[in-house]
Amino acid sequence: MLRHPVWGAICLLAVLLVLCTDKLCTDARPSAYALLVDDDDEDDGDGSGSSSFSFSSPHETPDELAFGFYDGTCPSAEAIVASTVRELFAADANVAAALVRLFFHDCFVHGCDASVLLDRIGGGKSERDAAPNRSLRGFGAVDKIKARLEKQCPGTVSCADILALAARDSLVLVGGPTYPVLTGRRDSAGSFYDDVNIPAPNATYAMTLSAFARRGFTERETVALLGAHSIGKVQCRFFRDRIYNFAGTGEPDDSLDADMVGEMRAVCSGDGAAPMEMGYYRQGREVGFGAHYYAKLLAGRGILRSDQQLTAGSTVRWVRAYAAGHRGEEAFREDFAHAMS
Repeated sequence: MLRHPVWGAICLLAVLLVLCTDKLCTDARPSAYALLVDDDDEDDGDGSGSSSFSFSSPHETPDELAFGFYDGTCPSAEAIVASTVRELFAADANVAAALVRLFFHDCFVHGCDASVLLDRIGGGKSERDAAPNRSLRGFGAVDKIKARLEKQCPGTVSCADILALAARDSLVLVGGPTYPVLTGRRDSAGSFYDDVNIPAPNATYAMTLSAFARRGFTERETVALLGAHSIGKVQCRFFRDRIYNFAGTGEPDDSLDADMVGEMRAVCSGDGAAPMEMGYYRQGREVGFGAHYYAKLLAGRGILRSDQQLTAGSTVRWVRAYAAGHRGEEAFREDFAHAMS
């Protein structure tokens, strides 16, 4: 089970997402993950044995959340969220990655309580002012979803639930796994600027693991969650040092494939304002969310250092497992969905 953080603005709640497909809940056959990793390798060494978890907050316990929480008060709530996300995605496909990232940054602080949505209160800084959150997008999308829900069911659906549902629906639109989402979260009344501590784009694998471990994530879960970096875009400023003067050497990061260095430099040429696609490509087309991300890391084509660092230590075993063809893809999707639940 879980111990983590996420969502807030005009609302009050916290989050728990649960995956329970027929295959996972009723089928006794070994999971794709179990087929790839020996039992002795499954222990991350922390004794937790965790294989799933939820983003939760201090506002409520998992027992307070439920499937179909709004069935009696706003029966169309989840349908409204899904249809609005589809509409937003049709107009701008980048909104999917933006909503997923927004959800994660919210949950990583004090649980999924929509606190990341809040502006400054009483002159104090909000989470939105913190360095890792200044490049967040998707706030307008949340406003649009919220407005439609308010028109249908005034004062009923929390922003925390909107974020959780919108992130799930966004992942599905870009080829990610679906999973049922418990609802009934309350939004935070405050924002926590001083507590924002998102792993940096240039973090080492040890730094990333430490940050996730403080929130109860195992090594396996951490590597699975970072697979969300198979979608979205990133600005040159987040990786420029890797391609020109890494660690003061005057040379590129030697963990980068030489051709990849050229591609990244092409993006950073001129004013460097154009973003680079995080979506990794196969045969000239973007393939969206998926385990191809891990294959690219093994080929030295990770854009962010924090991504490429997953091949630098013990985490490489999970990278290799997820990059192992069809079974690797199945294992990744299963683990990612568990980690989001």
